[in-house]
Amino acid sequence: MDEFSRKVSRYVRSFGATPRKSYLYRAIYRAVASALILVLSWSGISAPALAQRQPSTPGTSIQPYLDRVIQEVTEFKLSNGMKFIVLERHKAPVVSFLTYADVGGADEPEGQTGVAHYLEHLAFKGTTRIGTENYEAEKPLLNQLDRLSEQIKSSRNPAEVSKLQAEFDRVEAEALKLGKQNELGRIVEQAGGVGLNANTSTDATRYFYSFPSNKLELWMSLESERFLDPVFREFYKEKAVILEERRLRTENSPIGKMIEAFVGEAFEVHPYRRPVIGSTEDIRGLTRQDVQKFFETYYAPSQLTMAIVGDVDPKEAERLAQIYFGRFKEKPAPPEVTVVEPAQTKTKEVNLTLDSQPWYLEGYHRPALSHPDNVVYEAIASILSDGRTSRLYRSLVEEKKLALAAQGINGFPGNKFPNLMLFYALTSPGRSLDDLAQALRTEIERLKTEPVSAKDLDRIKTQARAGLLRSLNSNEGMAQLLLDYDVKTGDWRNLFKQLDAIAAITPGDIQRVAKATFTPENRTIGRIVPKA
Repeated sequence: MDEFSRKVSRYVRSFGATPRKSYLYRAIYRAVASALILVLSWSGISAPALAQRQPSTPGTSIQPYLDRVIQEVTEFKLSNGMKFIVLERHKAPVVSFLTYADVGGADEPEGQTGVAHYLEHLAFKGTTRIGTENYEAEKPLLNQLDRLSEQIKSSRNPAEVSKLQAEFDRVEAEALKLGKQNELGRIVEQAGGVGLNANTSTDATRYFYSFPSNKLELWMSLESERFLDPVFREFYKEKAVILEERRLRTENSPIGKMIEAFVGEAFEVHPYRRPVIGSTEDIRGLTRQDVQKFFETYYAPSQLTMAIVGDVDPKEAERLAQIYFGRFKEKPAPPEVTVVEPAQTKTKEVNLTLDSQPWYLEGYHRPALSHPDNVVYEAIASILSDGRTSRLYRSLVEEKKLALAAQGINGFPGNKFPNLMLFYALTSPGRSLDDLAQALRTEIERLKTEPVSAKDLDRIKTQARAGLLRSLNSNEGMAQLLLDYDVKTGDWRNLFKQLDAIAAITPGDIQRVAKATFTPENRTIGRIVPKA
């Protein structure tokens, strides 16, 4: 189970819908858990420190510990522009690796939505040496498949299409016989590696796994080969997999449909409005040449940052990085996203009538992660929706019993660029969406009119400190956070500096940001109305 799933499971358990309850509650549990996992996973962001709940000793300073961690971080950059961040910690003979490609759904060309996610799938298919029995024999077959696919698309003669499809199927079967499926995964597993996976978001594509510490050079070899000499084999087989993924996550999912429609309404011009998985039409239209061109453009060395966290010698890591990743040739920087979303001037609404329980969503535009007020937005999210002590849970779920679940996400659908603070809730049986919306609005308005108490503010500051400490215990978590802050804010040290900024938050800051953000003209509303 991934971190988002664990977070959602904890949250769903917090309102009492455990699997041991009645059939109705079991059904609610499944519906809420599945939908919340879907919403959270699409945000594609790391869990911020303020979103963690962990006990902490009041008055205890964690700064000395943080200072020691900072001193254990080494960074270096190769002449081709590739950057490495190494955190040395010798608690266990394990090292976690994360390759962060600074390219996601927001960077895709018009008409090619989903290409970044497609590339992520194909990055596991191997190279000219890994994943093949005989690449010299396989290569012409892969090229022949591309030609046959284009001929099938362009033909209007059913008999000819049938003949071409038969030939395509024959050639594809030959190519698959020459391929060695999942060879990369087998190599990693046989060497003791775990957690081989990747994810694509609006902002970035991340590739990660862990190895025993004596396999540092093997990781250098495998990961450098993967992006130096990729072969995008099994392209057409993978297209069917991705289309099925879209069908399950969006077309057959009420909340999936709503999220896609909601984001498309909230953003008018910024590429955040497009689905990361891509539209069905665009996925069907993508070619292997499209993926290759996207890779050559956006996977430049300057766009790749690697984190190595665990039982590792930084000097040895740098020596091996020069040998393996130093082979990459420097490339021009790819095009940047320059589109600026205009300020919203009126309330927007999306209403979908679907075979679903009623859901309510409400989103507000907010600045990017790098903005000085980011910690204030995180504080607001914590006050409103961080667990059982949050205002939304106490008010909407416990006291008024309007909702079975009520939660918020900061930085949706990404946080590299200005984004949304999103709130969503699943109504209790027999309660109306209008009553739920009004109750949510009441809690939001309180932030503007009533100063947050010193007790509430101290609570979220304690949670922030504890959350960062909790992240420090995970090699994978630290790799993720170091890279997110380094790429999106310009310096991984900002991860640790945020505690000073959090400590400086005042009730006046909460009110100032709430008044500027939570206005009717900045609001987008989404409703899923059940079919009669």
